[in-house]
Amino acid sequence: MSDPLLAILVRTLARPVGKSERQRARLHLLDWLACVAGARDTEAGHLGSAISSQPWERATYLGNVLEMDDVHRTALLHPGPVVWPAAMSMASASIEQRLDAAARGYEAMIAIGAAFDAHHYAHWHPTATMGVFGACAAFGSLIGFAPIEYANALGNAGSVAGGLWHMRHDDVLTKQWHIYHAVRTGRDAALHVHYGATGPQGVLEGPQGLFAAMTETPGDLASNGDGWLIDQVSFKPWAACRHAHPAIDAAMELRQAGKLEAPFAVETYADALAFCDRPDPKTELDAKFSLQHAVAVVADGRSAEPQDFTEDAISALAGLRAQVTVAEDPGITARYPAHFGARVNGLELVDTLGDPERPVGEKEIVAKLHSLAKWGGLTEAQAERAVSLALHGDDAAALDSLLEEWTR
Repeated sequence: MSDPLLAILVRTLARPVGKSERQRARLHLLDWLACVAGARDTEAGHLGSAISSQPWERATYLGNVLEMDDVHRTALLHPGPVVWPAAMSMASASIEQRLDAAARGYEAMIAIGAAFDAHHYAHWHPTATMGVFGACAAFGSLIGFAPIEYANALGNAGSVAGGLWHMRHDDVLTKQWHIYHAVRTGRDAALHVHYGATGPQGVLEGPQGLFAAMTETPGDLASNGDGWLIDQVSFKPWAACRHAHPAIDAAMELRQAGKLEAPFAVETYADALAFCDRPDPKTELDAKFSLQHAVAVVADGRSAEPQDFTEDAISALAGLRAQVTVAEDPGITARYPAHFGARVNGLELVDTLGDPERPVGEKEIVAKLHSLAKWGGLTEAQAERAVSLALHGDDAAALDSLLEEWTR
């Protein structure tokens, strides 16, 4: 009889985290801080500041507000907004311990998420359903779990996994609530096992487990061989849904070449249309999930930053949006989700800026932090402090103080 899938996964989690993975985790920490900084003065940010006295917990409401959180393509989820609050939630933990916790949280969340299929993605919000695993693994790492403890805690976290996409049909804060719920649930699952709780290690593949309940054709757990899955995560340069990024990218390439002219014909994969075919956005959230608005932003000479998706921008770009048509290209769909691609006015990009094939580096992520910090009302000095602490620092208390200042 083969081992349960969670028992196999936890052997990976129990490995030492290497120096290169810790450095990679620092980049994702800075990227998460950028998202937190930019979302401070939002409805979600104000709610987050009201729910808790703990800065890591308040930050759970901020990491995905701007739609600029990191993303894993084949797992179709955003690890950063869930994993980092959990990794930051033990005040006594050192920076190194938090970086290791993040690497393990990303590993669990992505490895399990990659086994879920298109049926799952059509109904369930993977960042929520898989987020409980990421938060659980991260906090378990802080506690110092042995493999059996990881397995028990992940089993209990998975037993209550959920999060429906229906919230996409309303202008609500449910997506942020999903993150909060995943962080708290995963963290509590680890804490309870620390005090003696046990959990079902077959919760994924069992007859009444998650695969049976949430998928039609489950796949294998993801692995990066001797490496870690955090190395395969993409960064998002623009303030829109990731499904809109390929069209933004192609439009920007055309604009740079002086060839972006109306009318604008966008061809892309089916999920991009399912999530982002919104020719007449009404709210900021609508605009972030609108291919039509995304291309209009670029055509207007803008940089696809948060201010380009506000209600003022929606009004100003109505004429350009009306000149954008969108359609599915079956060939682009066939390459998805291994490749997020689009074609705009004949120019096709197979991979999108920020993906491993077209990576952004430290320079670009630092620039993103400065841009979003300014949008969130922070000073240049405050932004520089975050860069220093995230990329080079070893003062965990100073990082906690920064979060306290940013989220209160």
